[in-house]
Amino acid sequence: MKIHINDLNFKCIIGILDFERIKKQKVVIDLSFEYEFSKDKFINYAEVSKLLKTTMKKEKFLLLEDAILHIENLLNSTYNISNLYIKISKPNILTNCIVSLSNK
Repeated sequence: MKIHINDLNFKCIIGILDFERIKKQKVVIDLSFEYEFSKDKFINYAEVSKLLKTTMKKEKFLLLEDAILHIENLLNSTYNISNLYIKISKPNILTNCIVSLSNK
């Protein structure tokens, strides 16, 4: 099975610029991964979404790279998954584009 979580958005502290360390900004996370499904062994996507949001708000990452590496390690150590894809976007940091970073 493959889980997709798209357009998970919330505000958090992320970035290295002075104003980014003070004011929360919108981030958008797209994520997917594969896992072996059985009736008594499944992954709750609501829990994954909550874990992502909680982690991002708590850690207040300086770099998107740090956030992706941390989330990648967290999900791989929490769940038995493969083919993990993570993309984090900062849609409001620049006026003429959306800035994103992904692990693939």
